[in-house]
Amino acid sequence: MKNKGWLVNNLIETFHIHLVAEKNASPHTVTGYLKDLNQFCAFLRQSGHACTPEGEVDIHQVDRLAVRSYLAYLYQQSSTGTTMNRKLSALSSFFQFLCRENHIKTNIVKTIPAPRKKNALPAYLSVDEMFRLLDLPDNEGFLGVRDRAMLELFYSTGMRISELTGLTLDSIHLDERRVNVLGKGKKERILPLGRKAVDAVRAYLKERHTLLEKKKPETPPAQLFLNTRGGAVTVRGVRKILDRYLGPAFSRGLSPHSIRHSFATHLLESGADLRSIQEMLGHASLSTTQKYTHLTIDRLMETYDKSHPRAQQSGANSSKP
Repeated sequence: MKNKGWLVNNLIETFHIHLVAEKNASPHTVTGYLKDLNQFCAFLRQSGHACTPEGEVDIHQVDRLAVRSYLAYLYQQSSTGTTMNRKLSALSSFFQFLCRENHIKTNIVKTIPAPRKKNALPAYLSVDEMFRLLDLPDNEGFLGVRDRAMLELFYSTGMRISELTGLTLDSIHLDERRVNVLGKGKKERILPLGRKAVDAVRAYLKERHTLLEKKKPETPPAQLFLNTRGGAVTVRGVRKILDRYLGPAFSRGLSPHSIRHSFATHLLESGADLRSIQEMLGHASLSTTQKYTHLTIDRLMETYDKSHPRAQQSGANSSKP
């Protein structure tokens, strides 16, 4: 049987094993990489780039034109600059791995300039809106108390959804008002907890104990947040929960990630420095955190235009030449 080590779909599977076994990448990262690479492979088949007469994708025929055509396709699909950059980064990591394993000689993806990113400002809630959101869950019953604890933890720490679902009972230290979070790249960071969040989690832990007493699972889950069946809440489950509160209560389009943006924005507006916010958010680069300065600068400019005499438009009171 002829060796088909040149087939892109076979190489993607080899890369998958590398991500899990060698890189110890998180399931979220692995899923994202595979989705992007399989999309690229599907585009090559559909467009005919780098394909053999049998319709197989040959890695040795993938050239700069194929990659640039893929980026053009993504642009036509209205993909954002951020999305296109992420997909290009996934391709570059894949090709770098293939170079290391001597499947190809050159990482052609590294020679292709990244698309420009638009500086789209993240959606966020004002302090009053955030307080209104935190008051939406019922203060009684398992679901209401659990949802309130989730929202308070999100706003108190700015953690990601995947980080919240990864919390265990051992992660929370209520007496010390801190929580240990396992972020991207398996990096752990310690985050302070506000008193409101501590109170909300304490109330939830009582409901959690009562639920497990009723369900009596053979192996009680270690995860902090549970569903009504006594199992761990998933990332998808948390998104549904948050969407349920964000959707009807606010007119503009907000996502669960808006709570994380609100956390960072409110800290910055209250005088926290960027380095501290970077540490709490778990950003590897300060440039990622700096996008929040645009929010406060926009608000500052709005205040300046309304308040400063020399920022007013010329009108009846302006002096004559």
